[in-house]
Amino acid sequence: MARNVYVTALEPGSGKSAVILGLTEVLSQRAGRLGYFRPLISSASEPDADLELVIGRFRLPQEYAQSYALTEEDLHDVTDRAGHSHLMERVLTAYRRVADGEAAPQEPVVGDTPTAAADAAVTAAVEVAGPPDVVVVEGSDFTGGSLALELDLNVDAANTLAAPVLLVVRGRHRTVEQVLDAVGQGINTLRDRGCTLIGAVANRLDPETVAGVRAGLPAVVGDLVGAAVPEAPSLAAPTVAEVARALQATYLQPVGGPDGVVDGGTHREVGRLIVGAMGLEHFLERIVDADLVITPADRADIIAGSLAAHLSGTYPAVAGLVLTGGHVPAAVTRLVEGYGEAGIPVIAVDGDTYSVTSAVTAVRGAITTRTPRKVAVAVGLFEDNVDADSLVTRIVAARPTRMTPLMFEHALVERAKADRRHIVLPEGKDDRVLLAAEQLLRRGVVDLTVLGSERDVRARAGVLKLTLPGVHIVDPLTSEYRQDFGRTYYELRKHKGVTPDTAFDQMGDVSYFGTMMIHRGLADGMVSGAAHTTAHTIRPAFEFIRTAPGRKVVSSVFLMCLADRVLVYGDCAVVPDPDPEQLADIAISAAGTAAMFGIEPRIAMLSYSTGESGSGADVDKVRRGTAIARERRPDLLIEGPIQYDAAVDPDVARTKLPGSPVAGRATVFVFPDLNTGNNTYKAVQRSAGAVAIGPVLQGLNKPVNDLSRGALVPDIVNTVAITAIQAQNMETHS
Repeated sequence: MARNVYVTALEPGSGKSAVILGLTEVLSQRAGRLGYFRPLISSASEPDADLELVIGRFRLPQEYAQSYALTEEDLHDVTDRAGHSHLMERVLTAYRRVADGEAAPQEPVVGDTPTAAADAAVTAAVEVAGPPDVVVVEGSDFTGGSLALELDLNVDAANTLAAPVLLVVRGRHRTVEQVLDAVGQGINTLRDRGCTLIGAVANRLDPETVAGVRAGLPAVVGDLVGAAVPEAPSLAAPTVAEVARALQATYLQPVGGPDGVVDGGTHREVGRLIVGAMGLEHFLERIVDADLVITPADRADIIAGSLAAHLSGTYPAVAGLVLTGGHVPAAVTRLVEGYGEAGIPVIAVDGDTYSVTSAVTAVRGAITTRTPRKVAVAVGLFEDNVDADSLVTRIVAARPTRMTPLMFEHALVERAKADRRHIVLPEGKDDRVLLAAEQLLRRGVVDLTVLGSERDVRARAGVLKLTLPGVHIVDPLTSEYRQDFGRTYYELRKHKGVTPDTAFDQMGDVSYFGTMMIHRGLADGMVSGAAHTTAHTIRPAFEFIRTAPGRKVVSSVFLMCLADRVLVYGDCAVVPDPDPEQLADIAISAAGTAAMFGIEPRIAMLSYSTGESGSGADVDKVRRGTAIARERRPDLLIEGPIQYDAAVDPDVARTKLPGSPVAGRATVFVFPDLNTGNNTYKAVQRSAGAVAIGPVLQGLNKPVNDLSRGALVPDIVNTVAITAIQAQNMETHS
């Protein structure tokens, strides 16, 4: 998986674009192949300047349209958490296209769309080889309607993508104290929301505050990378085209080039504003290069003088003219048309000169592919004022400390798809199972066998408007395999008094038939329980799938998807009162399950006391189980006995178990008995709004997993994907 970094501000006007440009320049030289992604841009119809600039300048092998997820319009109808979660799913899906190298163009780009130049540059990147090594993610611009909603989106996007955050803080028009306070508040806000930070850049600082901010930053940022970057007025200078767009002005002469590209001097940067209100002689004495002249449309003398000065070679060349008042006299129109080849754009706009001047003053220019001088200034500022080596080292070395639920669910499906397995679903009469089967088959996650009467399954699928492409439907009662399966079951269980007739009858049961399919190699795993008890689902597995080598007990875990992380709880479903040996086995199995799904195992052996603070039979059992687990797997991080608060809360951990590599950071929780585990997982599920995936059985020779009878369609999809991944892992280690 590509490493990443999320660059965000918490307010508008931070100059984030310049930081993005400098950071991307440095990473392009030191960190390998680059990707670039924006969760949110303003509009799909207007080109995003940063997207075009970064994709074009660095010739990134990705299409413009595949490099962002949302526009501001997508935020308008978000009124609840479900809507916000849907947006995060879209962000993650779009990000994965970039991170996996799937956003590369499939064929040359043609046409005159706003992004054609950027896409054409992408097409030229023939040296591309595989997905990017680092993805730079740029947060939103905070120019939309709701700053709070954009803050939520940026925080959740950074957490969802497990991206370390580089914070950019606006320093312009702020005192040293105000800048440092803004940096500190920004860091605290992001940390309180679960973000992992790597640095903070105080940007666009007024010249007189740079030294003070630079001196005060270390105390505010602590061990993060801190940087103080001065304001460069030229970076904010707009072009005439940007002024015209902001004012919704009308050009008085053609400015379209032969390829539909706006030229005619419209991309000349504006140095300063000058109002043409005095006599021409005095006006000409005051103009300098790159001035934008603002004057009433009936001031033919100022207009003619500015045009003539531009061509004279003896006067400064102005950037352009803005004619105010709305109505342009015919004589002025003819005059401007006569200077059509002069390369000086003239625009007309409604409004008086004062209000127009105020509006132009508020226009901030973007850094684009057409402003190479700005690009050079931005890169130079970054390299001169930011400890790029430290920043790159942190980005390259960064590892996600949390697996967020969306990332977890997405990774499940993608891993299952990468090496498709055959899963059997015994409950073909259940609508939820059929709906999940449709999703799994259409997404190519697994191959499926559904058990039940083919006529009944097809009929129910028709009622639900499902097609179930490629599904295998097998009726255990009429299957050609039933007799053979019965003989196999008889040989396996005759020592327990099973007769041939009993074995044949037993194979008419969907749970026994499905489990025998796994045993005989006709399927890789089974998922059941939506319409059956846990005992009915897993009893056949205990009878003839049995435990894997090195495992003494079959146990279970729940994968608890909290708001910002995924934790592993075990055992909450199978072993009522594990002894120390079984506790150790559960812990080791749970660690393997966690690692299998990308969760770094840090194991907490839970009890009602921490460390050596308590005694009694229950605590001693956990203490002995911890010792056995450590002896069997000294490579694992295991702490116990430990209370739940000390396992999850860093502040409590510092008090109760200072120096522990697990306390305060645990990801795997082993409960002392089934009563505690089952009640705890349900309490967290209901009180914290967590999604509990499971129980996931562990310790079996082949994967069989149980569903809650209240399982929803997404639960079934996730459990099938988990089962497929278990099958992949078992084959790898067999």
